[in-house]
Amino acid sequence: MELTLRVSDLRQYTYCPRIVYYYYCLPAVRPTTYNMQAGKEAHIEEADRERRRSLRTYHLSEGERYFDFWLESEGLGLQGKVDMAIRCTQEAIPVEYKNSPGRSGQHVLLQLTAYGLLLEELWGLPVRRGFVYYIPARRAREIEITSVLKTEVRDKIAAITTMVLAESMPTPPPTRGRCEICEFRRFCNDVV
Repeated sequence: MELTLRVSDLRQYTYCPRIVYYYYCLPAVRPTTYNMQAGKEAHIEEADRERRRSLRTYHLSEGERYFDFWLESEGLGLQGKVDMAIRCTQEAIPVEYKNSPGRSGQHVLLQLTAYGLLLEELWGLPVRRGFVYYIPARRAREIEITSVLKTEVRDKIAAITTMVLAESMPTPPPTRGRCEICEFRRFCNDVV
């Protein structure tokens, strides 16, 4: 069985591997939380505002923007829709909108890096950086996309694929505070 993962799977797996396990191994069950719905609505509103802004937020004087841009790679076994991709003459830049106060955990860095790998393959341009745009603060944070992050993305793709194909339930995350707002918390009776 060939498996194509979603970029969001990398973010979810890093946050809590069980979310990805439930998504693939119990596909008929997908609860939706208020936070998930609010995040989708905030993304739509932000994309509308972004279309009216210049690239100054990203310290760029030129570039073409692509919104809700679908990316897919058979080689990586990965697909997803980046909130915005900026194509410049010398580089490609992924941008992710986050409806959060301004902190980016490792899960967000890997998501941004995965979009960077997909853009590199599609456009043949290097991706050395990306941006996380924090909707409530209305500010962008530049993130360096390193070879270490790119290797970590590839390693996570392999780990997720192995987990899903073996239908092997992963251990819960080390921080149980994440479980309080998780859409799957009622499935994890060994944790909460």
